[in-house]
Amino acid sequence: MNRYKCIISYDGSGFSGYQVQPNKRTVQSQIEAVLAKIHKGSHVKISASGRTDAAVHAKGQVIHFDSPLALPKEKWELALNSMLPEDISVRSVEEADSAFHARFDASGKEYRYFLYQAPKRDPFQRNYAFHYPYPLNLETMREASTYLLGTHDFSSFCSARTEVEDKIRTIETIEILQEDERVSFRFVGNGFLYNMVRILVGTLLEVGSGKRRPEEIVEILEKRDRRYAGKTAPGQGLYLWKVYY
Repeated sequence: MNRYKCIISYDGSGFSGYQVQPNKRTVQSQIEAVLAKIHKGSHVKISASGRTDAAVHAKGQVIHFDSPLALPKEKWELALNSMLPEDISVRSVEEADSAFHARFDASGKEYRYFLYQAPKRDPFQRNYAFHYPYPLNLETMREASTYLLGTHDFSSFCSARTEVEDKIRTIETIEILQEDERVSFRFVGNGFLYNMVRILVGTLLEVGSGKRRPEEIVEILEKRDRRYAGKTAPGQGLYLWKVYY
C-alpha cells in the first residue's frame, strides 16, 4: 500500500462539517466517494489533521489515505479534481512515509478569522466573513490577546461538549489587522480545542466593544469554565489556514 498526503481547500458553506454524518453532505464523504470510484467501488478511508464544523472553511487542510495504486502526483491531482465538486479543491498530492499521520504528526496549526464592519451587510460576504457593524478598539483587543499567548489551560475557551481531557495548549502568535472595513485575526499554536478559535474571537470582540477589560482574560483563563468567556463567533468567518509538520 502507498500512503498519500494531500493539501485540500474547501468552501464550508455547503457542508455540514468535515466529518462523515448520516444523510448529510460532508467534506469527508465527498472525497471518499470519489476515491471509491477511482478504486472501482472499494472504500478508501481518509484521515484529516482535524475536523471543521458546518460553514467553516479550509485553505490548507491536510488529509492522508492509503491506496494500492502507484500513480504520480500529477495524475492523482487531475483525477481527484476532475471528479470532486467545485467547492473542494486538491491543492497538492505527495507520497508520504507509511508511518505519516495527518492528525498525530501535526506540530501546529494556523487559523484565520475574518469579519467586516460595513454599516450594511454585504450578501456577497455573508458566507465568508462575520458581519460586525459596530465600533471596535483594536488596540485593547491586541492588549487582551497578549494574555492569551504562551501555554495555558484553555478550558474556558472551548465548547462544553469537548471530550478531550487535556485542555492545555500553546498559542505562539495572535495578530489582529484591519484593512478598510475588514478585520482579520491570525492564530498560530500547537493545537486548538473544539470551538476554541471562535470563542477567542467572540471574547476579543467583547473587549474591543468595551464590554470587558483586556486584563479580564487572565481571570477567564484561571476560572477554567466556559461560562466566563465570550460568545462563540459564527462559523462562516473561520478558516483552517495551514497545518505545520
